[in-house]
Amino acid sequence: MKMIPFNKPYLTGKEMHYIYQAVYSGKISGNGIFTRKCQEFFEQKYGFRKALLTTSCTDALEMCAMLAGIKPGDEVIMPSYTFVSTALAFVRAGARITFVDSHKDYPNLDEEEIEKYISPRTKAIVPVHYAGIACDMDRIMDVADRHNILVIEDAAQAIDSYYKGKPLGSIGHMAAFSFHETKNINSGEGGLLAINDDRFIRRSEIIWEKGTNRAEFFRGEVNKYGWCDTGSSFLPSEIIAAYLWAQLENINEIQKKRIALWEKYYNGLEGWADGNIKSLPVIPKYATNNGHLFYLVSRSTDQRANLINRLKENGVHAVFHYLSLHNSQYYKNLHDGRELPNADFFSENLVRLPLFFELTEDDADMIISLIKGL
Repeated sequence: MKMIPFNKPYLTGKEMHYIYQAVYSGKISGNGIFTRKCQEFFEQKYGFRKALLTTSCTDALEMCAMLAGIKPGDEVIMPSYTFVSTALAFVRAGARITFVDSHKDYPNLDEEEIEKYISPRTKAIVPVHYAGIACDMDRIMDVADRHNILVIEDAAQAIDSYYKGKPLGSIGHMAAFSFHETKNINSGEGGLLAINDDRFIRRSEIIWEKGTNRAEFFRGEVNKYGWCDTGSSFLPSEIIAAYLWAQLENINEIQKKRIALWEKYYNGLEGWADGNIKSLPVIPKYATNNGHLFYLVSRSTDQRANLINRLKENGVHAVFHYLSLHNSQYYKNLHDGRELPNADFFSENLVRLPLFFELTEDDADMIISLIKGL
């Protein structure tokens, strides 16, 4: 029986060619030719003031925490329904996390809930663009501006997605992207820090280069470099950047295929979903769909388990995520005790279907038929 995996990283065919070039260029540590090509691509295509490749989205978020000056006792507001890295980057800096519930109808944080949890200790709001679908950034930026709070977009899933015509990751003061193998554009592991506020540009390079001004030295802007701030070795090797460049060259083709598969799922299940499950994905009018993931929301945990098992029995690997962070083993005793029922509901009932570039239309049709036969 043919097994359809949940994910299969797409290869454009040029990854190994560019990796070969990187290896034989004599410069395979970070910040070489391919790193600069990728960073310039993001700055030019999406208008980020500064783009810095990192070895992961987690690294990019940790850089955000450093740039924001997060220290013990500070508070950071974010959704509970997200991956652990969103919170961990700030918890490591000593912050207390204030979790906000999701919307009732879709997993993004409820923007109307943010302001009531702002305190004198609040330093940042971290909206997560779940499934590449934009949060209402006008509302979030308005709250942040009135309270003099930073906005850090967790755009891990949001490459090439937009809010009212603006690229996600270009609206907040900073943003973090992921190029993990499950993402639209991948380099196995990998990430990007996007800076949109001039205040943080110079320091971001220093933190990125182990707390030194080595990047300025390599550009000939200073005659020597030294240790001048905190930081770490956040920059990836040229091998990762070379792989990523092959993907970026094909971003339009990749996006077109993924969005077509997403729409096939939606159109195939739309009529059936009403009356059989709770919902299909919701895309607000201000947001675009980047085809990152397709999910169903079941009516109960038992229904979700039956769906996943039925698909598995027929050679289809579907998965669920996330477990609400406010109920996690690590943080539940640090949470303020509020119930977040919508986040918990998505934790218990959301299921993700396979969606990757090489998934065929016949595969998608078969998956749709299996779901409808539940």
